[in-house]
Amino acid sequence: MKSLAYRWPIFLALAFALLILPIGMQELGAGWVRILALAMLYILLALGLNIVVGYAGLLDLGFVAFYAVGAYLYALMASPHLFETFAAVSQGFPQGLHAPIWLVIPLAAALAALAGALLGLPVLKLRGDYLAIVTLGFGEIIRVFLNNLEHPVNITNGPRGLDRIDPMSLWGLSLSKPLMLGDFKIASVTLYYWLFLALVVLSVLLCYRLEHSRIGRAWMAIREDELAARAMGINTRDMKLLAFALGASFGGVAGAMFAAFQGFVSPESFSLMESIMVVAMVVLGGIGHLPGVILGALLLAALPEVLRYIAGDIQNLTGGRIDAAILRQLLIALAMIGIMLLRPQGLWPGGLAQPGLARRT
Repeated sequence: MKSLAYRWPIFLALAFALLILPIGMQELGAGWVRILALAMLYILLALGLNIVVGYAGLLDLGFVAFYAVGAYLYALMASPHLFETFAAVSQGFPQGLHAPIWLVIPLAAALAALAGALLGLPVLKLRGDYLAIVTLGFGEIIRVFLNNLEHPVNITNGPRGLDRIDPMSLWGLSLSKPLMLGDFKIASVTLYYWLFLALVVLSVLLCYRLEHSRIGRAWMAIREDELAARAMGINTRDMKLLAFALGASFGGVAGAMFAAFQGFVSPESFSLMESIMVVAMVVLGGIGHLPGVILGALLLAALPEVLRYIAGDIQNLTGGRIDAAILRQLLIALAMIGIMLLRPQGLWPGGLAQPGLARRT
């Protein structure tokens, strides 16, 4: 308790720095604040996947499917697509649905959790590579499903995606408009950043409590040795389903926030590479360790944007013979390989070794 008391000033200083960071970044351009806001969403995704991969030891390569579920749920509830497609919906809600955030977040979490449980049911007996292949297939099925669900009834608008999505609003304040405090203007993207930061803080507290609860200890027992955990009386079936459902709920909430932030969603935003990137964030930062997962998500969310400028300079040096996008991906891959060679347990691993998980992943 004493050590925790000593850390409170550090926590408060960090919280204050995170709150004022976008204010300073506004002067450099809204693009940098946008990178910070998207990094918060990636942290949400990484925290959710860490429950499945880090705590329960279940390798999930289809996590982006839950991200898509939350995004399309909000897009359908907050865009005119359903009202233009179905006459019954337009008659029932002549002014539009315009779902508030207090309804969106629980619904996105619940629907994604249901999808996670449905994924978990048929794969309860799978481990390691077999589980990874099945979850990878699930993620691709959801993407293809969204890409083709425009015939015979147009629900997702297919590859064209859904646009004209309502921005998020809080207590009548639309986050799509700048906030004026006297002569000082707070950009719209900064308001979104603060909303995402609040969700990240709540998620970190929830994950911390889960990690140190009986449920968290049961997950870790399953991760290290499922047979031994079952012999000790742990209901491994229910614990695995709970891990899938809780982890998926984080992805659903992040997806709903992404749809409101972007104002447009399409199946291309939820490709396999997104799932691999989120897995890389968890592994790079330190599997099962909350500070490490957050660090990995921040680095991999910001690294592509930073390398965008470096790749452009290198392309100019070669006379344009190297494509900048391909070069950027190459630099990201080289950076990740170098980090994993130097720090195989992650940049910020937990205090306790995790041999069982390391062997399986």
